[in-house]
Amino acid sequence: MQRDGQLELPVAQYLRLRRHIPPLYGVLAVNAGALAFTHRHTAPLYLTLVIPCLLVIACLQRIHVWARPIDAEAIATEEARRMMRRTTWLGVAMALGFLAWALVLDQYGTAEQKGHVVVFIAATVLACIFCLTHLPRAAAAIGVIVIGAFTIYSVVVGPEERIAMALSIGLVTALILFVIRDSFASFVHLEESRSALIEGQRRAERLEAESARLARTDALTQLPNRRRFFEDVEQRLAQARSETGRAGTGTGAAFSIGLMDLDGFKPVNDTHGHAQGDRLLQIIGQRLALACAGKGTVARLGGDEFGVIVPSGLAKAQALVQDLCVATQEAVKLGDTLVSVGASGGVAAYPVSGQNANDLFDRADFALYHAKRHARGNCLKFSEEFEKLIRADHMIEAALQSADLSTEVSLVFQPIFSLDTMAPVAVEALARWTSPIAGPVAPETLMSCAEKLGILRPLTLHLFDLATAAAQALPSHLRMSFNLSAGDLANAQTVDGILERIAIAGLDAHRLVFEVTETSLIANFAAAVRELQRLRACGARIALDDFGTGFSTFNSLQRLPLDILKLDRSFADRMQDDSCRRVLAGICSLAASMSLDCVIEGIENETQMDVTRLLGFRFVQGFYLGVPLPLPEMLQVVATTSALSQSDQI
Repeated sequence: MQRDGQLELPVAQYLRLRRHIPPLYGVLAVNAGALAFTHRHTAPLYLTLVIPCLLVIACLQRIHVWARPIDAEAIATEEARRMMRRTTWLGVAMALGFLAWALVLDQYGTAEQKGHVVVFIAATVLACIFCLTHLPRAAAAIGVIVIGAFTIYSVVVGPEERIAMALSIGLVTALILFVIRDSFASFVHLEESRSALIEGQRRAERLEAESARLARTDALTQLPNRRRFFEDVEQRLAQARSETGRAGTGTGAAFSIGLMDLDGFKPVNDTHGHAQGDRLLQIIGQRLALACAGKGTVARLGGDEFGVIVPSGLAKAQALVQDLCVATQEAVKLGDTLVSVGASGGVAAYPVSGQNANDLFDRADFALYHAKRHARGNCLKFSEEFEKLIRADHMIEAALQSADLSTEVSLVFQPIFSLDTMAPVAVEALARWTSPIAGPVAPETLMSCAEKLGILRPLTLHLFDLATAAAQALPSHLRMSFNLSAGDLANAQTVDGILERIAIAGLDAHRLVFEVTETSLIANFAAAVRELQRLRACGARIALDDFGTGFSTFNSLQRLPLDILKLDRSFADRMQDDSCRRVLAGICSLAASMSLDCVIEGIENETQMDVTRLLGFRFVQGFYLGVPLPLPEMLQVVATTSALSQSDQI
């Protein structure tokens, strides 16, 4: 029997014997026939015909048994041992039979015929010993029994020459048995070495296979990793192209890839610790794998991002990834706490969305990006509209690379009003870029493109220079609010440049408010807090913008160096709902308990402003009170309300 491709030692012995024993019986049959032939005229017929025929028939029967084909892999170790024990006993019996016949035949004939008997016995013994090299017990038993019996016979019968020949044959037999023992030991060592080598090769193959598996498996979730994901995508692309070639059509079998990103994982990780965050990823990974069973394959691409390969078109892929997004929303128990996260997704299909793995991934990622911004918690499919947006982004990036920031980029200012005095207490600086190539570009697009191109720092510092100049032109009681992106907070050199410009301009830092969004803090919370503390230490105030759209927790609010909460405009849109007003009242109370000022954005009518006042808020911002204006026009607006606004500040 084979064990992991190796033969057990008894089986190896048995297979070697199968090669050597049939020739042995052939030699015995020929020698017996020759001995009977030389004694045909001197010995009785039963000794020269009947008994030799029986011995030859026995030899032929054993040849048949040993030479018939067998399945070497099917031989069990115990069966091999049993066959070798049987061979030992049968070999001894056959040897004694041949010896007894030869010694009886020795009673007849001339001296030459008697010499033939001695040669027959010696040749028979030596043949048996050599052919039974891989069964040394049988070889030794036959050698000792046959030569011992022949020696005793020679001593009893004589003459001296016969005794001398018997002793010589015995010495040679002993020497050959000694050599056979060493030969068998070498055979055993060789088999063990071969087994060890095979085992080493098998172990190396297993380790290589395991290493290959681990290299393609995410250690935390045991899902396929990013490398395996892209290998599978490339494999499906090759298969689809092969089918295209065979069919002679323009496209192969369609498949889709989906990307998912967890919503709200970072706050859970920060609040409950990385160990619990890892446990959450494991549970979600298991949940996604179960939901994908039979429909597609899911992989963890890194962090809280997952990838899905679906063997179908966009519609089915979008439905599956949407189901996966819903599946992630089920609460997970971490210790004694129930936590919930969500997920957003994007899908792209071959061949309509892209012809290679990178294009498919980029387009699925683009759809995911839009889902997180505009349809959080849902899955969007890459469409022709998104293709137009990509082309527009490329055009904007090209325009930005050749733009003259000093002339093309400017600021407008939107006032923030006090509900007590109905006068501005601050203005928010908002970036504007009108490109000669791309036309007007939204501020968030401008900043994201600048970050991609590596020019975010000079752009931010240029805008801050414009903001400080505007602040010096505005009345001293008005604060200047300036927005910082995630890229700004991740770059300590940008903050160094801002602090340096404040000092050079001689601007009172207490007049500055730096606004950050919840999403800008997620990428590197600790680094963001560190840079905000540096800004706050110089006297500036810190505002959390778009509050209520992210995943801030009470714990994260306490850890941030905040002075102001700016509520997202979506609250103003839903002020008619009782539930929204209760939430706003709770936020107002929370802010008061933490000594934070509150600003509600998006006020666009008098009703919203009245509700805001009734809920206890003091500061508002929106088109109803003031639209973004260039600096000269903003100076005119604040000039008319200067006396009123000095009595109240944010």
